[in-house]
Amino acid sequence: MSTNRVLALLELLQARPGLTGPELAARLAVDERTVRRYAARLTDLGVPVEADRGRYGGYRLSPGYRLPPLMLTEDEAAAVVLGLLVGRHSGVAAGTESALAKIERVLPRGLRERVRAVEETVGLTSRRFEGRASGSVLLSLAEAVRGSRRVRVAYRSFGGRVSEREVDPYGLVFHSGRWYVTGFDHARGEVRTFRVDRVGALEVLGEGFEAPEEFDPVAAVMDGLARVPYRYEVEVVVHAEPAEVRRRLPASLAVLTEVESGVRLVARVERLEGMAQALAGLGWPFTVVRPAELRVAVAELAERLRSWAGEPDPDK
Repeated sequence: MSTNRVLALLELLQARPGLTGPELAARLAVDERTVRRYAARLTDLGVPVEADRGRYGGYRLSPGYRLPPLMLTEDEAAAVVLGLLVGRHSGVAAGTESALAKIERVLPRGLRERVRAVEETVGLTSRRFEGRASGSVLLSLAEAVRGSRRVRVAYRSFGGRVSEREVDPYGLVFHSGRWYVTGFDHARGEVRTFRVDRVGALEVLGEGFEAPEEFDPVAAVMDGLARVPYRYEVEVVVHAEPAEVRRRLPASLAVLTEVESGVRLVARVERLEGMAQALAGLGWPFTVVRPAELRVAVAELAERLRSWAGEPDPDK
């Protein structure tokens, strides 16, 4: 259903109360059945629409109803509220609490509850927006998280393959410019992380679920990103203080485990050359456990650095 056309119907009812179904259908370029659906949608959003039957009957807003001064589409409401939430999270935007309260007061009841769900369920780790997640999908996921409702989604993988998934959504997280939902994937039988901008059709199902106690959506997303199945799995022991290593290497990049000689780093990468550069940039000694190709990439990087520095090769 086109949200813009639903709002166009509302504008027509404000300006010309009493227009008949055929007149409204002609102005909106839809059929009369669709006009009835749009009117029902407005009623669901808290805008009371009356339809008078008979030859001269028409549509109008209920007598005495005062339209709130702000009417937003779902995408517009999501954009405004999410921007305010990020401003509140960053600690630099003043007045976010009062602005959120004002916006909530003038939104239609149905949309107000969906926006409130976003406030109550979203975890933020960043303030930079890059993902193009649908506002409608985001609002529906937030409602499902808050209400502990299973969802069925059409999900597009990194390679472009679309599959249908049933997921118990445990939480929404915004990280590094993208939105993620984490929860139990019934097809895989385990907790998985999904990019919201890759979610197509979404349906909230009747089945409920109970999230694990003390489940941390942000930590789950960080761990999930560190385990993305790129081409190579690397294992390296970094010989440095664990606290320093954890400060320099975010959980989304690698799984870190403290060992006697420092920290074991396990990560998935697409390019070993990039991993060699990242390890060299840490400035700490390290031992490559696997794969052997990473040792070659580190040696080749060392040779390039030596040649760039103009230092003669001691073996020549």
